[in-house]
Amino acid sequence: MPEKFELPQGTLDLLILKVVALGPVHGYAIAQRLQQVSRDVVQVPQGSLYPALHRLENRGLLAADWKETDTGREAKFYKLTRKGRAQLETETAGWQRLAEVVGLILNLAEGGAE
Repeated sequence: MPEKFELPQGTLDLLILKVVALGPVHGYAIAQRLQQVSRDVVQVPQGSLYPALHRLENRGLLAADWKETDTGREAKFYKLTRKGRAQLETETAGWQRLAEVVGLILNLAEGGAE
């Protein structure tokens, strides 16, 4: 069973933007995709997902339309706006740089930084 952990503050928005960048998708499918891609490590409860989606929509990073799902139910489908795509690119670059720098520090040998 994969170990679950808390996402760092601000990470959920980036992950949502990345999933939505692949094409219009409803909230439940976003949560499923994050769980699937992370091999069950990232599990986003509805109480976190939907406030994040509303926040991103209010900031103009996502746009939404009500459509019918494959199962015939109505759901809000989200898509990335131009502003959202720019934000995704900026945040992705920042996280990649941070991961690189943290990796450098974590790979320091004992006593190697003198």
